[in-house]
Amino acid sequence: MFDYDMAFSRNIGWVTNEEQQVLRKKRVAIAGAGGVGGIHLLTLARLGIENFNISDFDDFEVHNFNRQSGAFISTLGEQKVDVMERMARDINPEADIKSFPEGIFAHNVDEFLDNVDLYVDALDFFALEARKTVFKKCYEKNIPVITAAPLGMGCALLCFMPNKMSYEEYFRFEDKETEHEQLIQFLIGLSPAMLQRPYLVDETRVNFKEKRGPSTPMAVNLCAGIAETYALKILLNRGEILCAPYGLHFDAYRNKFVKTWRPFGNKGLMPRIMFTIAKKVVES
Repeated sequence: MFDYDMAFSRNIGWVTNEEQQVLRKKRVAIAGAGGVGGIHLLTLARLGIENFNISDFDDFEVHNFNRQSGAFISTLGEQKVDVMERMARDINPEADIKSFPEGIFAHNVDEFLDNVDLYVDALDFFALEARKTVFKKCYEKNIPVITAAPLGMGCALLCFMPNKMSYEEYFRFEDKETEHEQLIQFLIGLSPAMLQRPYLVDETRVNFKEKRGPSTPMAVNLCAGIAETYALKILLNRGEILCAPYGLHFDAYRNKFVKTWRPFGNKGLMPRIMFTIAKKVVES
């Protein structure tokens, strides 16, 4: 028999009993149910959060096995939201999970973010239009946003809080005309420190035109640990929140941690230089 208090009793000590009940009532939206999205959902469920809106239009395939929580031989061909909803309910059968199996678009983003306390971004790197749609709506609704990028064998975290620097002020997507250039803007904004770059051993595996890149399971798990710690702090209004233009980048392979700062977002001199360099690299 499931018992909420017993199931999450080992959280107590790092949170109070009262705080655990606060977490229980919160609702978190997660767009993307694959690599980082799947582990975000399961980690937040184990934290005791009981209400979720999740989305993904994709099915599990063999190439997902290296990093995605719901990818197994037994789940091949199944829709990701169905599998992840089942796994989350296996942790907490009382969970209220609303799934959006078609993905997120302008016509359903309001419903996706209805009564949401926090949005955790887990969309594929190349899902630019969906990302901009959700970020814009979160900004309008004053919903905090966490995005944790699995880069190499590390994690780069950004947080956008209400009444602080917006996603557009930071990334400056509209400064670029093409989707290709906007993706480069996204990359240099996510990873100002570029800690992962020196140990990429096969550059042919990064292909912007084909919209694919390499990944590791270590990075995905690091993202969950860092992002869900920030989720706890935001939802409980406890602890310092570093939000844009600040960011965090930890790379376990290089034994390095950097606190990044882009006071003008991607509009500054250094980001413009990085954009030029990155554009040459991805187009070579």
